[in-house]
Amino acid sequence: MKKIEAVIKPFKLEEVKEELQAMGITGMTVTEVKGFGRQKGHREIYRGAEYEVDFVPKVKLEIVVPAEMTDRVVEAIIKSARTGKIGDGKIFILPLEDVIRIRTGESGKEAI
Repeated sequence: MKKIEAVIKPFKLEEVKEELQAMGITGMTVTEVKGFGRQKGHREIYRGAEYEVDFVPKVKLEIVVPAEMTDRVVEAIIKSARTGKIGDGKIFILPLEDVIRIRTGESGKEAI
């Protein structure tokens, strides 16, 4: 099993979710996060005052999949989240030792 963490632009969430649901992904965790990479934030003007926005709003998706689905899921995220502009995000793939469904006690692939 693998855990895929994807940090994407917030307005791309629906598109990514629909793409993943179409391929049979039944669950994911979504968190609103802030961060920066190479773009290092940006400047904004509010009520005439200019200020620096160091952290850019993003959305983090966490998805657990069987190892054999990893490449397909990653390709779907890239396809649906890419704008071609700086700040499109990152995808992290981590090995996952086990998953346990609290309600039933099932573990492994059955718990996904």
